[in-house]
Amino acid sequence: MTQPADAAARRAIPPVICYPNETLPTPDMARYQQALEGAEVVETVLVPPRDADVFRAPAGHFFRITSVEGPQVGDLNLWNANDLSERFYSGKTRALHGTHVTTGERLWSSFPHLRPMATIVEDTLGWYGMDEYGGSVHDVIGTRCDPYTGNLLSDVQYHYCCHSNLTRALADELAVPLEEAEPHVHDVLNVFMCTGFTRDTGQYFMKASPVRPGDHLTFFAEIDILGALSACPGGDCSAEHTSDAAACYPMKVEVLKPQAGRLQGWESPARNGYDRSHGR
Repeated sequence: MTQPADAAARRAIPPVICYPNETLPTPDMARYQQALEGAEVVETVLVPPRDADVFRAPAGHFFRITSVEGPQVGDLNLWNANDLSERFYSGKTRALHGTHVTTGERLWSSFPHLRPMATIVEDTLGWYGMDEYGGSVHDVIGTRCDPYTGNLLSDVQYHYCCHSNLTRALADELAVPLEEAEPHVHDVLNVFMCTGFTRDTGQYFMKASPVRPGDHLTFFAEIDILGALSACPGGDCSAEHTSDAAACYPMKVEVLKPQAGRLQGWESPARNGYDRSHGR
């Protein structure tokens, strides 16, 4: 293919950030840190390897995901516990914060709500930053490992992909058939997973996660949360993400309740104020 004469000039045009985020509502991190000090663990869920489980974190509580026993990544779904149509919107979170998230950044909800569901208040892997390959931790670019893509690419029937695990966990929690639960399962936050895009082909890649037992990611629940976490069948995802051979470990989810008075003045965020009637 012949390049145009001005190809270099076209490539040299500088990029423009699509969604400058300087005007995003700023979380009160000092208040969250104060509330986290002395917070009491009120629920603990141990997610088995190659499986998923659910948890509930009321608004104004914290939830913490911790690696236990060995390096393990997980796929996280979040819903409004009172309205499953409001759920984590990974694409808009990516557009607002970038491909990976860390302390001080938020997980945003789907339209027409578009409000913070959870704010990251602790990230013991925040030191990792961006490596020489363009990889970083806690991505909002991957979708979740699923049996449909596995069947498409490899003609295999595998039932412990994160999509399948999340579907079963949600169906059990809601006491509904798998077919009813599955449409609620959505693109995830890949907790502890180290990912990026190749420089030459732009393909999504993964590499061994830097997570070690004791590493954790802590969120403040801005609204009533129903969450589901799958301990990925790829373990630390150093080689593959759909495997019965990879070393896999449990993951722990703790829900923490702040001491009385530590969140004085805090209010759960309202739905986005856009007036849809103006577009009709």
